[in-house]
Amino acid sequence: MHQPRSRPPRHRLSALDNKVSPYLFVAPFFVLFGAVGLFPLLYTAYVSLFDWELGADETTFVGLDNYRTLFTDSQFWNALFNTFSIFLLSSVPQVIVAVVLAALLSANLRARTAWRMGVLLPYVASLVALTIIFGNLFGPQFGLVNSVLTTLGIPPVDWQANTFGSHVAIASMVNWRWTGYNALIVLAAMLAIPREVHEAATVDGAGALRRFFSITLPMLKPTLIFVIVTSTIGGLQIFTEPKLYDPAGGSGGGAEHQYQTVVLYMYQSAFQQLDLGYASSIAWTLFLIVIAVAGLNFWLTRRAVR
Repeated sequence: MHQPRSRPPRHRLSALDNKVSPYLFVAPFFVLFGAVGLFPLLYTAYVSLFDWELGADETTFVGLDNYRTLFTDSQFWNALFNTFSIFLLSSVPQVIVAVVLAALLSANLRARTAWRMGVLLPYVASLVALTIIFGNLFGPQFGLVNSVLTTLGIPPVDWQANTFGSHVAIASMVNWRWTGYNALIVLAAMLAIPREVHEAATVDGAGALRRFFSITLPMLKPTLIFVIVTSTIGGLQIFTEPKLYDPAGGSGGGAEHQYQTVVLYMYQSAFQQLDLGYASSIAWTLFLIVIAVAGLNFWLTRRAVR
């Protein structure tokens, strides 16, 4: 009997290369994710179980006491209410306007490229400059918005002291910055829809609105899910806009915390009150809330857009 011939070393190395190389190519991402993403997340959960003050020599294990204190903290619940209020005032109109804007940009317009580039300008603008501009627009005494309201016979609003007014002002900044960005994502998905589908519907007598609701929206479902989920994640972690909206630049969110968000409260607890354990419990609670709300939005979007 003939013994099976062993493969030459070169063939064995080639087979090993085919098996190992794909893992080596994707390894940098997982190494970076573990170093700057997963490890801080897990370490934050560890810190939340301690009475851990910044600069302290010793830490005390307290278990879930930070979470128990958090759930009875009225300032946390106020910050959570402010976060959801600003989130709803920004994300819901933002997605709707982004879809409408994408539909307009997909039409046969003159200088279409210029219009498409133009809607992205608020996104690339400096956020600090944007906040200063909107702070002046919503100024309580000489702001343009109050001047328009006064002209229409409506009493002026103190956009910083009023809880709902401050939420509207901050949501306006978010919408101005992110609507064009989301519109371009939706536009890319619209342009990827085969033209033959619309042509067949037109031959069957479907009008523009019927084609939009019966063809375009259902075929945009994966993109809409992406936009809604990312808007949810970003909206519930809002930090820069409310922080810069405060004239004093503090993290209290106004004199009565009327627009303090959860992330602002976490920042205040960690770097002003120096309580890292309590701030970590806020961070993990917000993390679980974001996952729950994003999952709910994913489920609702899948059911609504068919």
